[in-house]
Amino acid sequence: MTPWPRNPIIYEINTWVWLHELSQRHERSIKLATVPPEEWDGITRLGVDAVWLMGVWERSPVGTQIARQHEDLQTEYQRVLADFSPEDVVGSPYCVHRYVVDEYLGGTAGLAAAREALAERNILLMLDFVPNHVALDHPWVFEHPEYLIQGDGDDLAERPGEFFEADGKIFAHGRDPYFPPWTDTVQLSAFSPRLRQAAIDTLRKITDQCDGVRCDMAMLLINRVFEQTWGHRAGERAASEFWWQVIKAVREKHHGFLFMAEAYWDMEWELQQQGFDYCYDKRLYDCLVHETAEAIRQDLRADLIYQEKLVRFIENHDELRAASIFGPQRLRAAAVTIATLPGAKLFHQGQFEGRQVKLPVQLGRRPSEQVTQDLQTFYRTLLEAIKAPVFRDGEWRLCELTGWPDNAGYTNLVAWCWRKGDERRLIVVNFSDLSAQARIRPLWDDLDGRAWRLTDVFSGDVYDRTGVEMSDPGLYVGLEAWGFHFLRVEEE
Repeated sequence: MTPWPRNPIIYEINTWVWLHELSQRHERSIKLATVPPEEWDGITRLGVDAVWLMGVWERSPVGTQIARQHEDLQTEYQRVLADFSPEDVVGSPYCVHRYVVDEYLGGTAGLAAAREALAERNILLMLDFVPNHVALDHPWVFEHPEYLIQGDGDDLAERPGEFFEADGKIFAHGRDPYFPPWTDTVQLSAFSPRLRQAAIDTLRKITDQCDGVRCDMAMLLINRVFEQTWGHRAGERAASEFWWQVIKAVREKHHGFLFMAEAYWDMEWELQQQGFDYCYDKRLYDCLVHETAEAIRQDLRADLIYQEKLVRFIENHDELRAASIFGPQRLRAAAVTIATLPGAKLFHQGQFEGRQVKLPVQLGRRPSEQVTQDLQTFYRTLLEAIKAPVFRDGEWRLCELTGWPDNAGYTNLVAWCWRKGDERRLIVVNFSDLSAQARIRPLWDDLDGRAWRLTDVFSGDVYDRTGVEMSDPGLYVGLEAWGFHFLRVEEE
């Protein structure tokens, strides 16, 4: 297995939608095994380390039928696709019928061919694992009911939206405790020793087909969360944490296999301690969408060991499209931020082109949208810039900044720097809709007595400064609303 690099760049692709579009573009049926080499080459040019092929597992026929009849989803489908038809609903990739590659996508052999094509280009492959629930027609429902949360007749009578009957038994639908149940799924029993072993066996088969997994709603399997969600239905609390036991067992045979957690509720640190290599940084995402520079600065003061195991993003298949919620300049400021912080970076198919429509995961195609050319150019520059080794193996520091008595606007700026040997970068972002100025002090101890040239990677502007000024009182920076500097710092 090719080792995962530090601070990896991951590119999420909606596999079903992607193959549909490739088939239309090339005017022939394209599966995973027959993706034209130039398509893989195009992904390679992005400079990503891994591709997350979202949604390759066999989708549930029963779940697909439920998705086609769901009234709220019907409204969403019709909003997204002006020419919507029921055939566009291919089922949720998180309503897994079996952990077998869907034949529509090319089956197991097709996935193996895609992995080989990526490996030839030094790109790793990530897939999904859904630990909390399976489809209503998953074989476990009929062959291993002991793996599932069960109820009784009273549950079915009193809460018909939360429980259902199958094969003469009453089962609970999968759920997040803060939302209605997912009625196309059945809840797995996280405290069941047999279920845990089945999860380990399933993951071991998955590890033979990829280099890492993104674990859906991973925090739901934490012992105390599961117990709070299911009460007495959960049974006796397990002696060990689900993830600690499962990840440890999988890594006995696959040492370098990567585990990434979809995580919410500020449980990132807890999941990291249970074995996850990376966890979603939902806190930073929420700060970038809703909060001020001070909230972002406080977030970036967290321990570096913790930050290096976070996944930075401004969109994925669960979130609204970044181009739809950020203004053009604010979008660029947010993208530069997540791309230049320690930890993994997650980019989403369509993000670089400025797509604005969030696609329901149950749909097999997406609407046509015009490419935003200047945004695409911006992302090309950004992705090229973060290929530099300093962002891989360098030392990251949050910078100090100050204003002066009549200038409180400096608090709207946040700055950080990277260094690897003589290679240095300085990033400054204005997280406000007002112009702002500040003195920035990069935390490098060898600035004095030397002359420095600062080149902005995006604008090409060049600034010559002395080391004394940069050390004390600090580099003067003025930025317009949502402006940023991406500076390459070199000794003259």
